[in-house]
Amino acid sequence: MRLVEVVVPADLPEPSVERGSGLAELLGKTPIVVRDSPGFITSRMGLALGNEAMRVVESGVASPPAVDAAMRLGYNHPMGPLELADLVGLDARLNNLNALHAALEAERFAPPQILIEMVAAGHLGRKTGRGFYLYDENGRKADVAPNYKERGTGSA
Repeated sequence: MRLVEVVVPADLPEPSVERGSGLAELLGKTPIVVRDSPGFITSRMGLALGNEAMRVVESGVASPPAVDAAMRLGYNHPMGPLELADLVGLDARLNNLNALHAALEAERFAPPQILIEMVAAGHLGRKTGRGFYLYDENGRKADVAPNYKERGTGSA
């Protein structure tokens, strides 16, 4: 990842911010300065996108492959939000959402029911071989999980 979020508490002196940003640049990274806040930038935005992707599947608007293709092809994301959720682990995603929802008291971070049910069933993504997709023994995506094939009409 090329990005480094340089997290700045309210009382941090400017030279410290400059040193942190400079170190990131020396390491070949692109620093962005953000205030200390739950989730910073990337986690907050990524979790919000993933939540909406899950709700789209949950409501039957589109299948997981259609949702992921829409973000890969329409927004040039390297992978779709459901593929990413399976990669990081649906249990980790649920924990992150619960923490952010509590910290910010924002309904947009309330975990979707589909995620709660998947985690309860032990479908945690690549690490268990099943999430929104099925994975082979090498962790490669093999197919859409059977209970999500019929959701939505899209394919990719």
